Amino acid sequence: MTTSLFDLTGKVVVVTGATGTLTGSAADYLASQGARVAYLGRTVAKLDAALAKVRAAHPAAEVLALAADVSDRPALERARDAIVAKWGRVDALLNGAGGNQPGATITPDKTFADLDFTAFEQVVSLNLHGTVLPTLVFTPALLASAPGASVVNYSSASSARAVTRVVGYSAAKAAVDNFTRWLAVDLGKRTQGGVRVNSLVPGFFLGEQNRRLLTNEDGSLTARGQTICNMTPFGRFGRADELHGAIHFLVSDASRFVTGTTVVVDGGFGAFSGV
Repeated sequence: MTTSLFDLTGKVVVVTGATGTLTGSAADYLASQGARVAYLGRTVAKLDAALAKVRAAHPAAEVLALAADVSDRPALERARDAIVAKWGRVDALLNGAGGNQPGATITPDKTFADLDFTAFEQVVSLNLHGTVLPTLVFTPALLASAPGASVVNYSSASSARAVTRVVGYSAAKAAVDNFTRWLAVDLGKRTQGGVRVNSLVPGFFLGEQNRRLLTNEDGSLTARGQTICNMTPFGRFGRADELHGAIHFLVSDASRFVTGTTVVVDGGFGAFSGV
């Protein structure tokens, strides 16, 4: 009997930032496909709610919630050890924790000279260090699962293009892309392809962090939201479930010769010049 290249049954997948809009949806989807999913997040109440939600929708799902901040190495190590103790291994890591904050953005009434550098450092730390450190902690477990282990880093449409305002977030995500390529080469050579490292580049999706920036209270688009939709050939924001296929591919054996690349899911935003 031939096993499907896309079969995720029994694969152990760790998702950081698993209570977020996009990452939470991805974690739920992977659990629905038979993967064993460890939800990592900072807030116990949110993790409990996430597990209750996925178990209600998929009673047979094998899921685990562990409180761990991506900047806290001992907490990440405890989470890794708990996952290995429960399921015996780690097959994939989705580095989905990230975000932005107002001080690391340049609003229309300000210039770069007004940048809050402390906020900039915090955003870079969350998005870049919050990708590197979990990867560092989970790499021994991933090496033990090779061949077939996979790391998926969450990048951004702002990593390769100059998207106004989000200077800290853009810089951090550009660094994540470089780190992805570096680690893909390093682990690829050391494991002869046993561990793959790729990044996922979502376009513009509505979440709790950007909703008020892109939409008004009545649901209509703000000026910035309208500009983004105008620059997206599909003419709309993405839906969280539209990332599932790319994530499934990158975690599954279907991508076993794919490493060091970015998979872009953006409705054509990155391809469009605006004219």
